[in-house]
Amino acid sequence: MKLETNEFWVGTYHGRHDSRTVTVTVTRDDSCPKPFAWTCTCGASRSFPTEDGVDRTAWRHTHPTLFDQLRHKAARLLRSS
Repeated sequence: MKLETNEFWVGTYHGRHDSRTVTVTVTRDDSCPKPFAWTCTCGASRSFPTEDGVDRTAWRHTHPTLFDQLRHKAARLLRSS
């Protein structure tokens, strides 16, 4: 992932979900209304107004709990019906 000139790298998380290896990069961009964000190699991303919650949600995205996995699988099954 290439950072923009106004973005700063904050951290990286490596893990798996949906049977794929993924990497989440956490960045800070002071020119945005929500300066803290994470972006995953799977295409998912989230923005936050403060540092609170960025690391926790990035970690949980790369290391989903059993409940998260079951909920995601149920959502996929319901969509395909």
